[in-house]
Amino acid sequence: HVQLVESGGGSVQAGGSLRLSCTASGYSYSSSCMGWFRQAPGKEREAVAHIDSDGTTKYADFVKGRFTISRDNARNNLSLLMAALQPEDTALYYCAAGPGWVSGTAFFGCDDFRGQGTQVTVS
Repeated sequence: HVQLVESGGGSVQAGGSLRLSCTASGYSYSSSCMGWFRQAPGKEREAVAHIDSDGTTKYADFVKGRFTISRDNARNNLSLLMAALQPEDTALYYCAAGPGWVSGTAFFGCDDFRGQGTQVTVS
């Protein structure tokens, strides 16, 4: 039974920072690609950042320079450090994992499994 559990969301003022975490269980975490998606009410899901098992990362243009994705394979943990947050970053953020891959310009197959999400609100 694969389970991804996010934490760390909350409310913050514009310009502030938050760190999201995702803990995985029941899955071959160390060999998977993982990432963060977000979805705001009335909007389509957006890919935010992804990281492969070798540490290769891919960021959406709208978060480059502000967000940093990282993973701790020993602890089955994925993190997203978000800085310089803006109201348009308000969304439900959820982590995902899959047996795919990540390159510097693309990712594939990283969302076979998803968590329930954690809300981020920026005012």
